[in-house]
Amino acid sequence: MLKNLIAQTGKSGRQLLLDFQTLQLGVWPMAAANYEGLRKIEEKSFVFSGFRVKVQFNPERIRSSAAKVDQKSIAERACFLCGKNRPAEQKVVEWEGRYHILLNPFPIFRHHFTIAAIEHIDQRFYGGMVDMLMIAADMEGFTLFYNGPECGASAPDHLHFQAGENSFMPVESEFKKLKTNDNNLLLSTEKSKIWAFDHYLRNMVSIETSDMIEGIKALEFIFDKLGTFQPEKEEPMLNVLCYFREGRWIIHLFPRKLHRPSQFFDEGGAQILLSPASVDFGGVFITPRKEDFDKITAADIADIFGQVTLDKVNFEQLKESISNELKF
Repeated sequence: MLKNLIAQTGKSGRQLLLDFQTLQLGVWPMAAANYEGLRKIEEKSFVFSGFRVKVQFNPERIRSSAAKVDQKSIAERACFLCGKNRPAEQKVVEWEGRYHILLNPFPIFRHHFTIAAIEHIDQRFYGGMVDMLMIAADMEGFTLFYNGPECGASAPDHLHFQAGENSFMPVESEFKKLKTNDNNLLLSTEKSKIWAFDHYLRNMVSIETSDMIEGIKALEFIFDKLGTFQPEKEEPMLNVLCYFREGRWIIHLFPRKLHRPSQFFDEGGAQILLSPASVDFGGVFITPRKEDFDKITAADIADIFGQVTLDKVNFEQLKESISNELKF
C-alpha cells in the first residue's frame, strides 16, 4: 500500500509514484511509446482577460474524447478499469485496500495516473469525495481530478479519479491571482475559505482549507445544492480538481449544464471533436484531431465554455446559498 511504502522507504508519495512509472515504462512498450510521444505533442495558447487557455493536439486521447458513454455501449463492453480486463503489463500501487493506482497509458501529463476503485461501482462523487481528499494528501505534488459520469468520464460505470503533476493546468497558477479579489470571497473561517468566479469563461467555485471535515462539509453542501438544479440526474453535472499543498487542500469545482457542445455533433468542417472534462476546465483543451487543433479559435473556446458551464441564474443562486446558508 502507498502509505506503507512511504513509511518503509522514507520517500514521498510523489517520488514513489515516479519510480513506479519508470518501472512500468520499462516493461510496457505501448505505454512507453505514448509517453515518448508527448515530446512531439503540439500546444498553443489563447490569452483572455487576465488568464489563458492552452490547446493540446494529442491524438492518443481520441479514445476518451470520442468515447461512447451511453448505457447500451457501456453494457456491451468490458470495463477496462477492472483488474481482470487490464493489460498484463499494467501493474498497481494499492491505496488503503480500496483503490489501485495505475499508470495511464494514454497520457496528457508527463506523469499521468488513474486511481480506480478495486470494486466495480458507479462513478459517483458523493461516494468518493472523502477518498479523493485523502489520496490527494498522500499524492502531494499531483493534482487529482474527477470527471462526472456525464462530464467526460470514459468509464462512468467504475469509480475512479485521475492525477497529473501540479502546474500543468493554468488554473493552478491563476487561482493565486483570482483569489486576491475580495469581491469573489463567499465565506471565510479560521481554517477555510470559499470563492466563486463567474468571469473566467467557465463558472468555478474554489475551496481552500486546512480542515478535512470543513472541506467535506463544504463539498457536500455545494453538491446537494447543485442537485436541486438537476433533480432528474443521478448526480449533478460536475468536474473537480483537487490538490494538497503545504498542509492545505485546494479544490476547484466546475458545475455544468451540458456534456458536449454543439461543435462535437456538427458535421464536416464545422465539427470540433472536443468533449470538455476536468483538464479542459483547468485550462487545457485536448484536441485529438490535428484539423481541430489548427482551426480552433479563442471565440470557439469561449463559446464551448459558455455552452457547457452552469448558467448564470443557477450560479448566482449557488453563490447566495454558500454565503448565507453554509455553516461550519
